[in-house]
Amino acid sequence: MAIARQVLCLSAFLSLPLARSEPLRYSVAEEAESGSVVANVAEDAGLAPAQLAARRARLASEDGRQHFRLDRGTGRLVVAERLDREELCGQAATCTLPFELLLDNPLQIFRVEVALEDVNDHSPVFPEEQVTFKILETSNPGSRFPLEVAQDLDVGSNSIQAYSIIPENEYFSVYFGTESEDDKYVELVLEKALDREEQSDVGFSLIAMDGGSPPKSGTTQIHIVVLDVNDNTPIFTQKLYVGQVLENAPQGSVVLRVSASDRDVGVNGDISYQFSQSVDQSNSAFVIDSTSGEIKVRKPLDFEVAENHELRVRARDGGGLSAICKVLVEVVDVNDNAPELVVSSFNSPLPENALPGTVVALFTVRDRDAGANGKISCALEDQLVFSLRPAYKNYYELVTVSTLDREETPRYIVTVTAADAGSPPLTTTQTFTVDISDINDNVPVFNQTSYTMYVRENNVPTVLAGAVSATDADVGPNAKVTYFLAPAHSTEQPPCSCISVNSENGHVFVLRPLDYEQVRQIEVLVSASDGGSPPLIANVTIRLVVVDENDNAPVVLHPAQDSSPPSSELVPVSAEAGYLVTKVVAVDADSGQNSWLSYHLLRATNPGLFTVGAESGEVRLRRPLTERDPVKQKLVVLVRDNGRPPLSATAALSALLLNDFSDVRLPHSSLATEDESDSLTTYLIISLVFVSLLFLASMAAFIAHKVCKRKELQSGHVLYGAGNLQSSLADAATAGTLPHGYCYEISLTTGSGNSEFKFLKPILPSLPPQQCSTGVGSEG
Repeated sequence: MAIARQVLCLSAFLSLPLARSEPLRYSVAEEAESGSVVANVAEDAGLAPAQLAARRARLASEDGRQHFRLDRGTGRLVVAERLDREELCGQAATCTLPFELLLDNPLQIFRVEVALEDVNDHSPVFPEEQVTFKILETSNPGSRFPLEVAQDLDVGSNSIQAYSIIPENEYFSVYFGTESEDDKYVELVLEKALDREEQSDVGFSLIAMDGGSPPKSGTTQIHIVVLDVNDNTPIFTQKLYVGQVLENAPQGSVVLRVSASDRDVGVNGDISYQFSQSVDQSNSAFVIDSTSGEIKVRKPLDFEVAENHELRVRARDGGGLSAICKVLVEVVDVNDNAPELVVSSFNSPLPENALPGTVVALFTVRDRDAGANGKISCALEDQLVFSLRPAYKNYYELVTVSTLDREETPRYIVTVTAADAGSPPLTTTQTFTVDISDINDNVPVFNQTSYTMYVRENNVPTVLAGAVSATDADVGPNAKVTYFLAPAHSTEQPPCSCISVNSENGHVFVLRPLDYEQVRQIEVLVSASDGGSPPLIANVTIRLVVVDENDNAPVVLHPAQDSSPPSSELVPVSAEAGYLVTKVVAVDADSGQNSWLSYHLLRATNPGLFTVGAESGEVRLRRPLTERDPVKQKLVVLVRDNGRPPLSATAALSALLLNDFSDVRLPHSSLATEDESDSLTTYLIISLVFVSLLFLASMAAFIAHKVCKRKELQSGHVLYGAGNLQSSLADAATAGTLPHGYCYEISLTTGSGNSEFKFLKPILPSLPPQQCSTGVGSEG
């Protein structure tokens, strides 16, 4: 194709004389439909339509594109395809499509030019649908801001002819100008000064209008952003901020929030908060958040140290402008301080005779909290002896309200409780230990109302009889008790000199031996005096009972032993067994068991003829008399007491066995002579028998004692012999195993298994051992 075009161009050039010098010019509106007739080119070229076919008429263009077509039958030039001027010629002011009409035989060339006429088929188009301008609010009126012009593919009057703003505003206008025919521009003109704080942006539509009929337009949105400049200082919402915070608020607690605004934006409107330089940041109890303006607790607060905190906060924008406000933080008191109790004076010990109303202590109370948390009330716990009395302001007195008695309560623990009115209340306790000092207000008191002491007669001099004891409820010298003997009455003689009492310990001593047979008892008055000033004295009666000792042997009253010769009892030979021959009567100066007498037949001419009552002393016939019995019978009766050791006496008597009482006239001299011859022999026999009996009695008593002890241990029964019964009872009474001493009589008949046991009345009060007499009680 390119070779053909070159050949054609070369041929046309060679045959240039054959071509017309003036081209055939036609015009056609763009966008014409295919087949639209442009002109009759055959007619204009002077050719007959038949020639066109005969001479092979055809169209040729340089670019090889066939925009037109030749109708050989009619010679008409018609549009071959839809034509778009803007596509073919762009923005050229004229658009001509040149091509050649070629004829053969002979070769002939006609130049043809078809001008495409523009129609208003395009609207103005802006490069962007929205255009944003950032303009400082300080820009001066008259400032110009260039815009991108709209594009309209049409040309001539169909191109853009004017710009306008819709809606119109007071700030901007549009200017459309031309520097050259092909150089046009559009500008926004600032008509009025901007203020971002009043209007931060301006928006409107920019419309481009072409000159077509009807005209077409294009629109773009203009957005004017007013750029801020730092022309506004921050402004706090309040000049003074007042906040409250509990003093026990934890660290980090928000107290309040300051807020400042800046009409500027961006960096100029970014506000940061800080305490002013007048606040010592290192020691400040608060910290401020530089971004939010929150003031928080930094250190523990104490209402008692500072009730208010005054702060100054500076708000600074990004441009360096700042403002200052005042912040007052009020610390709210919480009940975190217990009452304090300070003792100014305290009197202890306190004398027990102190009068009611005596001031014991003076103290003051205080509470560092405020309000109800600082109101204090004082009270005593369970106390009837003391009370609190307000003195002055917050001073209180602890005073007595009743009499004191050291002996009843020697020490008082007084607890004072101070409580505040907080919720919950806090309390403080103060303990006062009040000691009560003694005064001599108590008389010594004996531990018994009276004392009974026992001392055995024939006592060792200065023997201890017992002790008295008195106590004094007082203390110290007032309680030191001294003992001494005092007369029963002030008018009496000095007390008995045979008794002495130790002044320190109250021991009672018998200074000399006493004889029961002369003095049975002694009563003395013992005084106990304390060491007070003046001293107080108490008295008690001591009854000293002399306990009998077996120091007197029995004395035979009948028959009389001092007659010479001794009298004889007459017994008829017809007397039966049990006949009362005589009765031995004896007495013992001792008392109690020591005076219990028993009678025993010690010796007789015919021992089996007579029997002696052990208790009555009656001498009776054991059997009837016989002719073999001697007429004269001699008897020796042993009288023995129950003492330890026992003392005894003998009674010698004689009996004459007579057929009738006329035999009494026998010569008395013969009897006397016989008696004298037998007296020495009698004494020797009595001595020998006494020694033997004493030995045998001792052995028998020892053996019987051992046997009885063994049986008692085995069977729990004790058999008492007639010889040791009364002495055993006396020992039992002395040992205190029975409440009273009793006399037991046992009659054992020889050769009989029967026995009689008699239980008699008590004859002697129970006597304690002498070495235990210090604890003896009063006589019952």
